[in-house]
Amino acid sequence: MHKTTFALYFGNRGFFPGELIASARQEMVEACEKNGYGYLIMDESLTRFGAVETITEGALFAEFLEEHKGEYDGIILSLPNFGDENGASVAFKDVNVPVLVQAFPDEIGNMDFAHRRDAMCGKMAMCNVLRQLKIKYTLTKEFCVKPSSDSFAEDLRLFAATCRVVGGMKQFNVGAIGARTTAFKTVRYDEIAFQNHRVNIETIDMSRVFEEMTCVDTEKLKAKKQKLAALSDFGTYPPEKLENIARLAVVMDQLIEELNLHAVAVRCWDELQKKFGIAPCLILGDLNERGIAAACELDVTNAVMMRALNLASNHPVMLLDVNNNYGSDVNKVIFFHCGPAPVSMMREESHIEEHLMFRKSYGEGSGVGINKGKLLTGDVTVGSFKTENGALCAFVTEGKFTEDELEKEFFGCGAVFEKKNAGEMLNYMAKNGYRHHVGIAKGNFGAAIEEAFNNYLGYEIDFI
Repeated sequence: MHKTTFALYFGNRGFFPGELIASARQEMVEACEKNGYGYLIMDESLTRFGAVETITEGALFAEFLEEHKGEYDGIILSLPNFGDENGASVAFKDVNVPVLVQAFPDEIGNMDFAHRRDAMCGKMAMCNVLRQLKIKYTLTKEFCVKPSSDSFAEDLRLFAATCRVVGGMKQFNVGAIGARTTAFKTVRYDEIAFQNHRVNIETIDMSRVFEEMTCVDTEKLKAKKQKLAALSDFGTYPPEKLENIARLAVVMDQLIEELNLHAVAVRCWDELQKKFGIAPCLILGDLNERGIAAACELDVTNAVMMRALNLASNHPVMLLDVNNNYGSDVNKVIFFHCGPAPVSMMREESHIEEHLMFRKSYGEGSGVGINKGKLLTGDVTVGSFKTENGALCAFVTEGKFTEDELEKEFFGCGAVFEKKNAGEMLNYMAKNGYRHHVGIAKGNFGAAIEEAFNNYLGYEIDFI
């Protein structure tokens, strides 16, 4: 798991008391440590009081950032007092990571000249200067907030998620493995729109995949079979099913390494069923478990959404269909898919089954490989992605997977998703042309993804 690290900046204006800086440095370090984040802090002896005020001190901080380039995910711009803009203008001139602007609150009873901070006013001024310089920044929920507070702990949680999304999506590669299934016009996308936002799509024909499946390395195949067999119970299915699934998994690993792929979308039917008698669900779940966003049905756009959700949550994610109403309950919807969930998104040991739709269409034994198990309950973030008119567009929402049980005969992996007025989400998706697929992450990260997409990456996003 990636440990998010912040570079710490402290602003100063000379006629304010220096002891405010010393305590601010200590409080911010303690906040990072308490909440599980790494930090980089400039030696306090390099500047007056260990903060930045002058142009010269700003240059020192810029040098500090350059020396530690690649070691931090974002910057916390802390204002113990008003904070001078001149030093900040120089310190932040080359910054290309998210910046969180935090101001210490004044306290009733400590408003004399020896204790007054004026950091609220200073935050207004600092944000004005950052905007003039076209430097993107993030605000705390409470305008002035103590680092030791619960509110700031939540600010850090969401800012860390934003930093991970921005850092992981500035430039990355997605593999489109196979052509779009003819029946699914819903998964069409604009490759040039992606490239204009530095998201590179690499296309791989299934004929290459099939050819390489026939000649995989013996030792790699043996190791992959052992790993997949340990992930899920294959029951009494013939050994060649595990063999074929493992061959496909080895080839996908090779493509990911060769093309430096950070996400993949796979044509999961119908050639794999007709030629090899398998479904790739277990492989997709394993890739997601390993942090490689993997979508089925060649849904490239939602492979991108899944990458964002994975980065934000720092946890494996999955792709499901928005599939069924839950009786007459307007606040609940059934999410489903065949079985591509990673094991850490399940609450019980899984087992391999045959895809009933493939069996109906292509005969018994044609679609072995769906990985079935009960999905986790609790808070989740849900999102979907599309390209439209040259723009990258998304929505996110939050809700929970409930304890509601589905019928034993319910095919594949399903869960009941609950949010207030879920019908409004369905109408939003239909009205705005989103596909029936959604990425799912554990926990609440909608605000962080909205901030990353809208403020830093230039994507269009609605948080509904």
